[in-house]
Amino acid sequence: MTEDRAALRRARVSTSLLFLLFGTALGTWTARIPAIKQDLSLSDGQLSVGLLVFAAGAITGMQAMGRVVDRWGSQRVTTPVAFAEGAALVLPALAGDLVLLAAALFLFGTIHGSLNIAMNASAVEVERAWGRPIMSSFHAVYSVGGFLGAAIGGLFAYGGVAPDVTFLAVGALAAALAAWSVAWRAPSLGGPAPQAASGGSGTGPMSGVLFLGVLAYCCLVGEGAAADWSTVYLRESLGSSPGFAAAAYAAFSIGMTGGRLVGDRLAAALGPVRLVRGCGLLAATGLGVALLIGHPVAGVIGFGCLGAGLSCIAPQVFSAAGNRNPARAGRALARVASMGYAGFLTGPVLIGGVAEVTSLPVALGIPVVLALFVAGTAAALRPPAAREPVV
Repeated sequence: MTEDRAALRRARVSTSLLFLLFGTALGTWTARIPAIKQDLSLSDGQLSVGLLVFAAGAITGMQAMGRVVDRWGSQRVTTPVAFAEGAALVLPALAGDLVLLAAALFLFGTIHGSLNIAMNASAVEVERAWGRPIMSSFHAVYSVGGFLGAAIGGLFAYGGVAPDVTFLAVGALAAALAAWSVAWRAPSLGGPAPQAASGGSGTGPMSGVLFLGVLAYCCLVGEGAAADWSTVYLRESLGSSPGFAAAAYAAFSIGMTGGRLVGDRLAAALGPVRLVRGCGLLAATGLGVALLIGHPVAGVIGFGCLGAGLSCIAPQVFSAAGNRNPARAGRALARVASMGYAGFLTGPVLIGGVAEVTSLPVALGIPVVLALFVAGTAAALRPPAAREPVV
């Protein structure tokens, strides 16, 4: 039993390092997008094409990796994909024009989406063997990685360092994290995954996974809204200063990371259904009341509540999807992750369109309504029979 616990702890550290790598690479890329745009003299429309190609590659990678994980297992595929992530990060900085940038971003997106599925499948396996909720801790490490990557990219940008040097440095860091993950990997999680279980409430496993994808979509619409519109809302709708307007997204990010750090304890104490229901209500109430008050301070608090409320939803949705039918966990995660990513991409566009015909405060009611929907349908996350926890 002592050896089993040690192996599980090694597996948890190994998988956490993958989430750190994933977040760091994405955060660095995001921070250096303006430099890429400037170096290639791209218009806003041309940059949008490149970002759309990255998204298409990510969804392609998610779908392909789902089947690969189901056939070969996450342990066999995470290592090569993790090393490829660091190498692919460098390619956009080497592109000399829009066509080459699009090709580089499609490849980077494909590998990034593949790592998303592989590492989450690994996290589901570790959590299942662990016997109690730990998925939120993995996603918290991803959030920390995003902060780290953004900070590194920002510091390099502040110092006038070229994007290719930035990406080479972070690519080397990613390779080191991938190697560190391999060093911590346990030889086995101890036994095969349980076979398919039928979905509850009269629905089959795949139809249940589809609805979990809907919940992921609703959650990621809120994340996309905060990323793209929180600062704009405080600056243009509420008339705050540029510096204070930036505090809205900072509060969202802090709420998101803090919520994930305590999410596992909350999931163990409340169960996923009550946790997600409470999180949905927190997100909806916090942002909704802030929109009604219409004051900059209330806006910052509201987006902080939105981040805290959304923080635990995606980890619980991913965990439920991976355990709905463990023999097809990769494909289930691919479906849920793809729908969630679609929400992150289309949500801000939807909000912008509604804002054009109404107002931004009214349009930001969309994530409020979606969070209420998640709270009202949280029973979809009811877990399979609990296993004895590891102590």
